[in-house]
Amino acid sequence: MTNPSPADPNAPRPSSDRAELLRLFGPHLAVGALVVVLAALAVLYVTTRPGGKESAAAACPFARQSVARIAPFAKGEVASLAPEKTPAPIPDLAFEGPDGKPTSLAAFRGRTVLLNLWATWCAPCRKEMPALDRLQAALGGKDFEVLALNLDTRNLEKRKAFLDEIGAKSLAFYADPKAEALQRLKASAKALGLPTTILIDAQGCALGVMQGPAEWDSHDAQALIKAAMGS
Repeated sequence: MTNPSPADPNAPRPSSDRAELLRLFGPHLAVGALVVVLAALAVLYVTTRPGGKESAAAACPFARQSVARIAPFAKGEVASLAPEKTPAPIPDLAFEGPDGKPTSLAAFRGRTVLLNLWATWCAPCRKEMPALDRLQAALGGKDFEVLALNLDTRNLEKRKAFLDEIGAKSLAFYADPKAEALQRLKASAKALGLPTTILIDAQGCALGVMQGPAEWDSHDAQALIKAAMGS
């Protein structure tokens, strides 16, 4: 049997068949491929987008357990504390340490922190400050710190004078004379005004936020802090 001549009109043309298949099904194949690509991009976006639930969970792997542990203790004197629904890292706020030198929230990694934003012109802040001092005296140490961050931007001499007035003995003096910490926390919906208090775990993740003052040396408050510390 001899091979048909290329010029033979009766010779089979496989390429024509492929062309016909592409003509009939090509649009459907193209749409299917596009759907697959879009689905893959959607998965990539969800798992890597900044601030997404998945990225927050990856950055705060133990925070959900801590939130579940403290939630039953948000009662009584600290009933206004709102446990985080999706725990996420707190921005690395920069401020001045007790020695006046620059430091930041990152310096407190490894400790549970109660970050309290206050100012001398804020009456509720002034009222709760003695209780924060007593809380630091009761529980402060290598595993826990009350970080009372002053946000006065003028009349700076009043800041330490106020702590002396109330007889604060355990609180270290931290200050942000530009009030940048408040602006950053407002941008991340963690602060609405003063006082604002944020409970932060040892990895720097927010566990709960309280807007307004509280009796921070009360039995309820100390039980909440101990639960956050895992003790």
